[in-house]
Amino acid sequence: MELGIVLLIMGMVSFAVSVSFDALVPRERLNTSVRELADVLRRARSESVSRNAEYFVEYDMVEHRYRMITPLSVDGLPWIEGVDHEDLRYATSWEPLRPGVEFDSVTLAGTIYSEELVRVRFDPLGSASDHIIQLSQPLYEVAFTLEVLPLTGLIRFHEGIYARDYPTDLDFN
Repeated sequence: MELGIVLLIMGMVSFAVSVSFDALVPRERLNTSVRELADVLRRARSESVSRNAEYFVEYDMVEHRYRMITPLSVDGLPWIEGVDHEDLRYATSWEPLRPGVEFDSVTLAGTIYSEELVRVRFDPLGSASDHIIQLSQPLYEVAFTLEVLPLTGLIRFHEGIYARDYPTDLDFN
């Protein structure tokens, strides 16, 4: 009898743990996607500064993936704009977002993109294209925003949907 009660209690505890674990894992997929994307953005900025060359990060909004594009050609020599074909430029392999995580939009210099390839630039001075990346997990109705600051290329993290308030003429009066 006592053994039956102990087994019943253990079963109830394991059920409660498994339910909470299932609820926790999906949020971790969004957090992991945010961390992995931020790592690629930081690496693009760092490589750009250390190698004194422009690097790019390209977002595929339809397939929900991204990659870094380097200033090198596939043979390891410098890629020359206007001379070398774009297909010969070396790019890292596409990195997909975690299952269930999607790009909602990328706002680049005030223009919102949600259905195309978007390429952002990191220059040797450390600055970057002014852009905001919004990721979501529609099944669980959670979102996260990464904001890349244009002057410094640094990244800010915002839970939920974030939109920067741009200055207006009234701000300067």
